[in-house]
Amino acid sequence: MVLMPELIVVKRNEEAELAANAHNQFAPGCFERVTLEGTPQKAFDLTWKSTNFKTILEWKPKPTDYVYNVEISSGSRDWKIKCFLTTDTECDLTDEVVQDVHLTYQARVLSVPENNTYLKEPPFTNAPDFLPYRDTKLGQPVIKHFKQKDTQLNVTVEDTQTAVRRNGTFLTLREVFGKDLSYKLLYWRDSSSGKKQANTKTNDFSILVDQPVSYCFSVQALINSRKDDQQSPQSDTECSDEWESIMGETLIIVGAVVFVLILFVIFLSIYLCKHRKGRAGQKRKENSPLRSA
Repeated sequence: MVLMPELIVVKRNEEAELAANAHNQFAPGCFERVTLEGTPQKAFDLTWKSTNFKTILEWKPKPTDYVYNVEISSGSRDWKIKCFLTTDTECDLTDEVVQDVHLTYQARVLSVPENNTYLKEPPFTNAPDFLPYRDTKLGQPVIKHFKQKDTQLNVTVEDTQTAVRRNGTFLTLREVFGKDLSYKLLYWRDSSSGKKQANTKTNDFSILVDQPVSYCFSVQALINSRKDDQQSPQSDTECSDEWESIMGETLIIVGAVVFVLILFVIFLSIYLCKHRKGRAGQKRKENSPLRSA
């Protein structure tokens, strides 16, 4: 079949128009306008919150018409999604970072449409690098036991459990940090402001105080290898009851002395009373007239 020249011109014009429409539809400027209008907002203020290796990544803002994906990597591994299509602004990454607390971890928060369809790579924000052994904060220590006898003060610090797990068991701070973990004891006489300090690389203190009176004290954990965030918060303050013990012993002694004195007075009174009665009876006999035989 042979087309007439007029028909060939019309057909070519139609093809050119279709090509122009297609070009306009996918032109860079037009494409950018479409995607920018639906681009989710990038996350910001990414912050690690970690105490005793319990680790959560937080960020802003609260999403409106989009959701977040959170990914983590140790550098030697591919990115792994932990929180998928979430509207939360935090993600618990503890299970990942406790696998090896000496590795440096990277994390990022991706902003994606709710239907999870996006023509380009979604906008994302990287979190600061996180090294658990260096960056996790130490929780407030707890004084497990204390005892004062005269001038000897003994204090034991509880070995706090961490989020690090080995063979199904949670490890303690001492098991994770070893000799890198030490404790500082601040102690002072009750009602006094002058404080003294003692240090130990174990969980036990045994110190000699100046006087057998009541002492107050608190403890603080330290990681010796750290330059920043080296110390934990101070524990709650505890006070010994040595003064009560001394007062109790004194009261017992005084009570015993008073009791003996009371018994002595009672026995003396009974003796004197009997002695007076005996003398009075003898005098009556001496003064009475002799009976005639």
